[in-house]
Amino acid sequence: MSSHHYLSQSLLLLLHSSLLFPPTAAYDPEPNQDFCVAAPNSPNTVSINGFPCKPSSSVTPDDFFSTILSINLTTNDRFGANASFADVLSFPGLNTLGISLVRVVFAPAGLVQPHTHPRATELVFVTEGQLLVGFVANDGRYFSKVVGAGELFVIPMGLMHFQYNVGEVTAAATVAFNSQLPGTVIAARSLFGSKPAVPDVVLSEAFGVEEEVVKQIRAKFG
Repeated sequence: MSSHHYLSQSLLLLLHSSLLFPPTAAYDPEPNQDFCVAAPNSPNTVSINGFPCKPSSSVTPDDFFSTILSINLTTNDRFGANASFADVLSFPGLNTLGISLVRVVFAPAGLVQPHTHPRATELVFVTEGQLLVGFVANDGRYFSKVVGAGELFVIPMGLMHFQYNVGEVTAAATVAFNSQLPGTVIAARSLFGSKPAVPDVVLSEAFGVEEEVVKQIRAKFG
């Protein structure tokens, strides 16, 4: 079986979950100050957008600088993809600014699993290779495109989507979000790897498969 055929069969199951979980959206609020460098361990009780602010008098240029996207990424996990995240958790200067970036690298046939971002629209900028990028809308329509280096593909907020390296060489992309912390809900892990577990009978009925099939998939997340 070809990798492309296997991918289409696997996505049929996972992308169907987008119909089970209609997306919700929540934009970051507009900031009320020039900046609010996050200080999650600060005794300061004032919190804006969920993170307290570092005292303005102690903010330095380094708070607005990060090297997080320059780290070397390997692709030796089971999905052949890896990412570095420049969000408010790794780059506190982004707090309240409503933006974040992710750098993703893909081995040949590397996959970023079907997932959603409940708090952000995603803009994919491919910098190397070719990626199949696709999402499923609320009405069940599937939109996809093979995106090459220098090209863009936008994924509306909250919709189930994925990226897959269809080329024979390494691919890479820089992904922008209009949220300091977009959130990520991975379909397979959420449905089959939750704690406590979603009942087998629920997933069996939802996907139209025997409960034994559900158990076999769940075992991969044990």
